[in-house]
Amino acid sequence: MEVLESAHNAYRRFEPLGRPVSRLVLGTMVVADAVLDEWVRLGGNALDSARVYGDGASEEAVAAWFADRPAARDELVVLTKGAHPEGDVRRVTPADIAADLDASIAALGRPVDVYLLHRDDPALAVGPLIECLNEHRAEGRLRAFGTSNWTCARIDEANAYATAHGLDGFSCNSPQLSLARQNEEHWPGTMAATDDVRAWHERTQMPLFAWSAQARGFFAGHDSESAVRVYDNADNRERRRRAAEIAERVGCTANQVALAWVLAQPYPVYAVIGPRTVEQLREAVGALDVSLTGDEVRWLDLRA
Repeated sequence: MEVLESAHNAYRRFEPLGRPVSRLVLGTMVVADAVLDEWVRLGGNALDSARVYGDGASEEAVAAWFADRPAARDELVVLTKGAHPEGDVRRVTPADIAADLDASIAALGRPVDVYLLHRDDPALAVGPLIECLNEHRAEGRLRAFGTSNWTCARIDEANAYATAHGLDGFSCNSPQLSLARQNEEHWPGTMAATDDVRAWHERTQMPLFAWSAQARGFFAGHDSESAVRVYDNADNRERRRRAAEIAERVGCTANQVALAWVLAQPYPVYAVIGPRTVEQLREAVGALDVSLTGDEVRWLDLRA
């Protein structure tokens, strides 16, 4: 527990759960037991999954790891996502949400702490979605709920409905956010934190769970097809050069500087990381020791 607890900004209180949550969240799309074990040893207390990851294999792998670790099962914060489309079928209805939530709870062997709607269907009214999520919360099947890949306007519409009807609204949002700007979507229907989205989060102070917070290893020099397709451009190469310049000065890696930039935003951010090895996990955790000034945050993003 000493590593995260010794860092000055390792946790942030997440009000919907009434507890501190580690500002780095371990993604479990592909994760090994050794990485999960090290995550807990380091003091991490949050995991991110989704029903669509491996057709439920991600949630089942987490549950299998929990089986011999009852303390972790009871103490860790688990985020998972549902209502993902199947082909051309959007699947964002109360019935789809209930079915996916049932499957997630069965796979995980426990209720869900934070449940995110993986996609939206703008053609549908928001009211029935807010009502059904409140019903699931009242039944103890989930503790808080939010969105992934929704527009800010739809979140505002949903939360206005919740306020008008005395219900809980969405408590968090999960777009893609990293120091590197996207050339194109990772997957169809996914959304990145554009300047407008960032301004909205700064205004509302809604917590943001940033997926692909390390830009697929772009700042570590990885040249996978997806990293090149989504992130390789002249501006991002300059951002990477500037991250490396700061890293050289303070004695860390460019990847750690880029992750520290995500955590340095003027609104609550929890960064989802996806290390494949214990060594990659330890490097990511080292970003918590990197402090950036406001001028450095702007300079890294080519704003100064």
